[in-house]
Amino acid sequence: MKQVSTIGLDLAKHVVQVHGADAEGSPVFNRKLRRSEVLRFFEKLPPCLVGMEPCGSAPYWAREIAALGHEVRLIPPAYVKPFVKRGKTDAADAEAISEAVTRKTMRFVPIKTAEQQAAAMVLKTRTLLVRQRTQAANAWRAHLAELGIIATAGLAK
Repeated sequence: MKQVSTIGLDLAKHVVQVHGADAEGSPVFNRKLRRSEVLRFFEKLPPCLVGMEPCGSAPYWAREIAALGHEVRLIPPAYVKPFVKRGKTDAADAEAISEAVTRKTMRFVPIKTAEQQAAAMVLKTRTLLVRQRTQAANAWRAHLAELGIIATAGLAK
């Protein structure tokens, strides 16, 4: 079996598609893994270049796979799209990621640390709470208007 040097990883909710290629770019394997199998799979491989598209869980997987000695790069989906040869499937996306990650002029997204993700979660949660508070106030004003009571806009009023 040929030595794997590049892996394209297409993350999904329950199944992860993995495409491996050798140094010349020839396919070595293309298979599906359950999330519970991903780290065991990468533990068995020699260190290689792993590419994936950034999504909600990508920073976690990037940190875990990098801790196993692999070089992980995140590629924006818009930069992967030109490399998709056929229809939009997980296998085709993984193959395209595997090819795109080897390009010398490709731009990559930095991998977020756990602290950066936590800070982003705090900001997103605050934004959600403010939006929900505004929705509740607007709904209350609308219900009062149905009863003929007109309240001015703004939480203080």
